[in-house]
Amino acid sequence: MDLLIKWSENYLEAGCDEVGRGCLCGPVVAAAVILDEKFVQNLVDDSKKLSAKTRNYLDSYIKDNVKEYAIAELPPSHIDEHNILNASIHAMHRALDQLQTRPELILVDGNRFHPYNFIPHQCIIKGDASVLSIACASVIAKNYRDELMIKLHDEFPDYGWKTNMGYATREHRDALNRLGPTIHHRRSFRLDYSYTIAEELEDAG
Repeated sequence: MDLLIKWSENYLEAGCDEVGRGCLCGPVVAAAVILDEKFVQNLVDDSKKLSAKTRNYLDSYIKDNVKEYAIAELPPSHIDEHNILNASIHAMHRALDQLQTRPELILVDGNRFHPYNFIPHQCIIKGDASVLSIACASVIAKNYRDELMIKLHDEFPDYGWKTNMGYATREHRDALNRLGPTIHHRRSFRLDYSYTIAEELEDAG
């Protein structure tokens, strides 16, 4: 797929994306990327569509060839206190804070963002599949978070984080029901999957 290289003609753009928003545990991670004018890489796409091998290759390529990038994470405690939407946006702000170059336009994957330092922003639905700088941010953020979850798996191997990366797979849910949450789980998220949907509806009625 050909991704849009520039959203605007006249502004220096930073593409932003986050990963881990729908996970039951671990941090939310965001990245910001400013492309170099000569950046070319036809393999770049929404990180969810790429194999781990391709993402690993692109991770190094992106970091070596873009004008600038930054990655930031916020822990489960922050997510529990401020909710996942605000934490995701704050993580993007944290990534933007680290850029040495001040962008003139911020491109954000999704439909929600909080104003940042009086810099105009544009929310783009499925931006990680349509805009190159956002797709690059998606790739390096996902790689960063996946590597972190694989390391955390060694600490708590029963939850399967090295393969599910903290998402609500059957293996992860079964482990939660057997063992309960760890220090890395988000307590504000629903962590008890012992009821079926039918039983919940019956209880509610």
